Amino acid sequence: MKKRLVSALVMGTMIIGTLAGCGSSSTSTSAAKATSDAAVESGSGAAATADVSSEDENTLSVYAWDKNFNIPALEAAEKAYQKKNPDFKLNIIEQSQSSDVENAVTLAASAGDYSTLPDIVLFQDHYIHKFVTDYPDAWQDINDIDIKWDDFSQEKVSYSTIDDKHYGVPVDNGTVIAAYRTDLLEQAGYTIDDLKGCTWDKFDEIGKKVYETTGKYLLCMDGDGNDLPYIMMQAEGQSQFKDGKVNLTDNETFKKVIETIVKLQQDNVLYLANDWSDYTNQAIQGDMVAGVINGNWIIPTIEQVADNSGKWEITTMPTLEGGDGYASNGGSSLYITSNCQKKDLAEDFLAYTFGGGDGAAETYDDALTNGGVITTYAPASKSDVYNKGVAFFNDTPIYSQIVEMGTHVPVVEQSDFHYPTRTQVAAAIQNIIGGADVDSSLKDAQDQIEFQMEDASASTSN
Repeated sequence: MKKRLVSALVMGTMIIGTLAGCGSSSTSTSAAKATSDAAVESGSGAAATADVSSEDENTLSVYAWDKNFNIPALEAAEKAYQKKNPDFKLNIIEQSQSSDVENAVTLAASAGDYSTLPDIVLFQDHYIHKFVTDYPDAWQDINDIDIKWDDFSQEKVSYSTIDDKHYGVPVDNGTVIAAYRTDLLEQAGYTIDDLKGCTWDKFDEIGKKVYETTGKYLLCMDGDGNDLPYIMMQAEGQSQFKDGKVNLTDNETFKKVIETIVKLQQDNVLYLANDWSDYTNQAIQGDMVAGVINGNWIIPTIEQVADNSGKWEITTMPTLEGGDGYASNGGSSLYITSNCQKKDLAEDFLAYTFGGGDGAAETYDDALTNGGVITTYAPASKSDVYNKGVAFFNDTPIYSQIVEMGTHVPVVEQSDFHYPTRTQVAAAIQNIIGGADVDSSLKDAQDQIEFQMEDASASTSN
């Protein structure tokens, strides 16, 4: 157990800096208990805790992070459910970042005492499989919940479906958008329709013209935590993993994706930022680019440049052979812990609100309005709120577009080593750009990932 605990904590530490884009970090607010403030001030990264023993039969406790994104969504759900149960209260215990929730589960497991956990936790989609596998006693499945799962993006649902059991209810939508400055495209002689589902070769051609004409890159990405390989592979309906193993060196599609990324960078079509701050603050908000491709949570970053209002629009991604590309990046869902003694209430609350019940319309409309949270629940896209034109994006109804796009995202094999793989592949790309051989660089990346997987497996077995 000690080795498993160390392994989990190390992995949790590795991802703290990788999740800024999907609302993974925020400072404590008054919604958290005093212990949260102490933890944040001390820099310990410990989870905020609260005494939930005195909560009545109509109250549920939940761990969540991000006062500007996830917290407003939960508050919207609480308000909606109070229409059904006026005495209901949601005790939202705010965490400073997503890793606090992961560490809380790990520490509870190491102590063999899950009574320290709240009724519900918000948990990262990319990591839940590992935590259900490693700590099965920490969770309660929700197979008997009253939810029409087919109404959600199946890619999103696939994260929280483990061994044919449902564990989580989706909250947000990580669907990737391809956003472009239509005014800059026009200067280069193109429209957004020229980029809709085009080939990456065509994208490169357009990007070179845009750079030549305007001095702007058609695409940017954080080179240190490069999400492009995963996004581009998913748009092809493929994964970087196969049958539980990393699959880079014998994967022709993956090699083409990497070669494409390198060519885009060399042609001044892609700007690979030095780090996350360079990506968001300099490349996007510094007006260096004519395009952004990432999870739709990047929208608030794009909207920071008020002078560009009305100049942006969104569409689907390019693909290698052409055709609309769909992908998803980032996101989280709500899970009921084994400490929840009011499972019926928890399931009814989740089903009624985030699960598509009678309170779903109010929940999702308010979550979008107050927190910018977009759902993967397809029927929500029919509401007036979702179909309202967004001035910044040329009065187009981007939110209903995003939900519809999410229904097309292909389900591809996931791995607990998503983030370590991203790190190694990003390093390989930088090496190739620097002149290293493609095949040897990918082999080095695969070797490093395989070593980490074997080490984690050995630690768990002991």
